[in-house]
Amino acid sequence: MDLFRPQAAPAEWLVTATAVAALAVTVPRRVWLLARNAITIAHEGGHALVALATGRRLQAITLHSDTSGLTVTRGRPTGLGVVLTLTAGYTAAPLLGLGGAALLGAGLVTLLLWAATALLLAMLVMIRNAYGVLTVLVTGAAFLLVSWLTGPEVQALFAYAVVWFLLLGGVRPAFELQVRRRRGGAPDSDADQLARLTHVPAGVWLLFFHTVSICCLIGGCRWLLPF
Repeated sequence: MDLFRPQAAPAEWLVTATAVAALAVTVPRRVWLLARNAITIAHEGGHALVALATGRRLQAITLHSDTSGLTVTRGRPTGLGVVLTLTAGYTAAPLLGLGGAALLGAGLVTLLLWAATALLLAMLVMIRNAYGVLTVLVTGAAFLLVSWLTGPEVQALFAYAVVWFLLLGGVRPAFELQVRRRRGGAPDSDADQLARLTHVPAGVWLLFFHTVSICCLIGGCRWLLPF
């Protein structure tokens, strides 16, 4: 298996169809409530990855059936490390989608699938609740089965659908947080914690999350769309 061997992109209409399919699980509320679990995995995984990269100690990750999650780290309660760790949550799915779009633009479908599987397996080690373990196992199994048991065409379609979902689904959580904050909820959200740490208003951090997700979507479209 050559991870770096480029594969041909699917037909143009199939690429567009995967975008429509991703949109179909992002917009309707009932479907989104289930699909959002994947975005939560990316969100908490982003916290965990950046925490480790900045020298913090990762203690636990939990994922809940209401699609909320929590990543617990140890380290200095202030400073650049904790700020970067907090900013990594809402930006993780869009940035992963953008990275995935770059790989697909280069035809590296196999590399994308195996990299995603490796990240999920690494995350599984730190999950500390049954629902979280089940969610990550099911997601990882889907990537593994597609990688092992299907041909290049199916692998490419699956990879395109996943990347579109990360890009499109990565936009919605920041808007949901904005609505919750308007209603007086989420006092300990990432934006509010960042506001307390940096003395920059939470609304500015929300704008930052919006900007990153929308810019990633635009950049991803340039790599993925056939026109």
